[in-house]
Amino acid sequence: MPSLWLSALGLWLVCVSSVLSAKCPKQCVCDQIQLTVACVNKNLTEVPPTIDEITVKLDLRSNDIQELPTGAFRHSPYLTHLSLQRCNIRRVREGAFRGLGRLVLLNLANNNIEILYQESLDGLSSLKQLMLDRNRLEEIQPGAFSQLGFLNLLSLTHNQLVYMPNMVFQGLQNIKLLRLSHNSLNYLDTEAFAGLVTLTRLTLDNNELQFFPMIILTSFFCRLPEVTRLEMSHNPMTYLGEEAIAMPKLTHLFLDHMSLQDMSNSAVSKCPSLVHLDLSHNQLRVIQPFSPGTPSLARVNLAGNPVYCNCYLRPLREWAISSKVKLLGTCGGPAHLSGETIEGVYPSELRCQSHEAMLRAEYEEATRNTPPPTAEPENKFKCPANCVCQAEMHHSSCENRGLTKIPKGFDPTTRLLDLRGNHFHYLPSGSFPGVGQVVSLHLQRCKIVDIEEEAFSGMKGLVYLYLSENDLASISPGAFKGLPQLTYLYLEKNKFTVFPKAAFRLVPSLLALHLENNSISRLEPDLLTGVENLRSLYLTGNSIKHMAPRALEQATNLDTLHLGGNKLKDVPTEALRGLGSLRDLRLTGNPILWVGPNAFKPVERSLKELYLNKMGLERMSPDSLAGLGPGLRSFFLEGNLLEEVPDLRSFRSLEVINLADNPLMCDCPLLPLRIWIEKVNLKVRATCANPPEVKGRRVKDVHTFRACPGGESLPSRPTTTLQLSRTPKATKPKPPHLNRKRQVKMVKAKPKTNHKNQNSKSTKRR
Repeated sequence: MPSLWLSALGLWLVCVSSVLSAKCPKQCVCDQIQLTVACVNKNLTEVPPTIDEITVKLDLRSNDIQELPTGAFRHSPYLTHLSLQRCNIRRVREGAFRGLGRLVLLNLANNNIEILYQESLDGLSSLKQLMLDRNRLEEIQPGAFSQLGFLNLLSLTHNQLVYMPNMVFQGLQNIKLLRLSHNSLNYLDTEAFAGLVTLTRLTLDNNELQFFPMIILTSFFCRLPEVTRLEMSHNPMTYLGEEAIAMPKLTHLFLDHMSLQDMSNSAVSKCPSLVHLDLSHNQLRVIQPFSPGTPSLARVNLAGNPVYCNCYLRPLREWAISSKVKLLGTCGGPAHLSGETIEGVYPSELRCQSHEAMLRAEYEEATRNTPPPTAEPENKFKCPANCVCQAEMHHSSCENRGLTKIPKGFDPTTRLLDLRGNHFHYLPSGSFPGVGQVVSLHLQRCKIVDIEEEAFSGMKGLVYLYLSENDLASISPGAFKGLPQLTYLYLEKNKFTVFPKAAFRLVPSLLALHLENNSISRLEPDLLTGVENLRSLYLTGNSIKHMAPRALEQATNLDTLHLGGNKLKDVPTEALRGLGSLRDLRLTGNPILWVGPNAFKPVERSLKELYLNKMGLERMSPDSLAGLGPGLRSFFLEGNLLEEVPDLRSFRSLEVINLADNPLMCDCPLLPLRIWIEKVNLKVRATCANPPEVKGRRVKDVHTFRACPGGESLPSRPTTTLQLSRTPKATKPKPPHLNRKRQVKMVKAKPKTNHKNQNSKSTKRR
């Protein structure tokens, strides 16, 4: 009997083996124990249809499968790993992977895919790793990743991506690592990374980003809150602005091999966890001590920068010693310190010579090893006399030379041209011949009064133009003709009294316009004709009293509008109509005493950051913030004269709010704020000024709100004698004509000069 059983078992195994082998395609190698099928380099033109249904790993590398049709793997529902590298795949049809609900790894690297369609990846509900490196991807349609809720790794390196639209990564709820290196990205929409709240590492190196993406460049709201490592190396950025990066958990930031020539000392002040900052191989000569906000910073790599070790470096060196921050790199000058490690130079050694001596030393250093004219090589980097040029950096500088004319003879490969601090007074037509590759041009503090038409003719590669701190009061309409790539224009601290709108009609690529600290008094209609793509407009510190309803009508893509420090007496609601993309609005320091109903209605869907601080604001309509609740992320009301604030219960997305330095009246009308503070997980800076017995206490700590009608739900805590000394009044809302500013401090009465002041004082709350 046992022998009979053994015979039967042997026969069954033979039958099963023959059945299984029959389901293994003849070109492939199948392992029935590991349930794997490998069909590598077999010149297959389609997915083999006879693959066993129970296969879990399928390797189809190096074949000629040019298209994946809908349902290409419908006969292999148990696959967990699928390799399709080097298969000449050009198109992935919608639903090609439908039915692969168990797949965890999909490798499509080294193919020829150009477009990822909305439903190309449908059905991959369990996928954790997706590799699409080294394809020809030019477009990813929004929604392409919408069903990949478990994806941890997405790699899109070495493709041809130029632009990332809003919501392109929608659905990646568990993404940890996103690789976008080695593409041609030059612009990312502000909501391109929306929803990636679990992302911990992002690589954007080796792209063509000329400015920090708005997804990252934000002062108070971080769209990527969990990112710990950000790689931005090898992007042609020249400047890093104030609070450019706001990432609370960022520990490693790589900004090496870029074109940085300057950076704000507060650029990383919103990164409190930052440990390592790599700024190596840039064009930084002077670096200021980093402002407070990076207590964890331990290492700053400055290797490969032309750091000048003189008195201007001393503050950084002293800061590094006191903060125990290691500075890597060597001195690029002066001659007696050249080549010395920055760490090895003591602050006392960092001295400055006289201005003339410094110019002479720099000139001697630049010409020290120059061979005689007869021995000059043909490929020598050209440099005008009395200027300093660096061939390896493509950087030419004639800074602070007292020049009255633009020097000629710069090398045609120059990318950064620094002429600041001279006395040019005016720029004639054709002032910059032969420097068509210049990306960044510095003309700050040059006493420029006039710019002739086509002054910058031929500078087709110019992206950054700095004309700050000059004496410009107007600009001719053709001044910027011939600058098709001009993206950032700096005109702050000039003498404009009228917005120079005609000058911008020939710069269609303009994204950011700086006109801060001028004397512009009005914004008339149609200011931005010709620059419809403008995204950032900075008008802080002017004298603007009036904004026409159609002043910004053409700027439908405007993302940032800074109007702080002007003379507006009302919120410019009508001027905001049409700005459906506006995210950041700043009205700080304008004398706006009253905010009426629906003041921000035109931008209710897009606005994320709102600054109404330090205005002397006395009252806000209960409906003044109507519509902003669901989307607003940052709200600043500090430094005003508010006793009450509008109901904030609909503000569900706030990340930052500041109500400090307002004389809040902590009685029953403020109960909605007290209840809201209890429910949100935010630090709310709000302090009582009245009644006297709670003056100076945080609103959150005043527990007598429980005595107000509706306050019973507040948590009960032990009350002190001080708290019980006064029961808050259940005050009824006052009629509008009595809703005036209430005085907080008792002051000696002054003679009343007008009827309005008399009425205001007669209605204060006693």
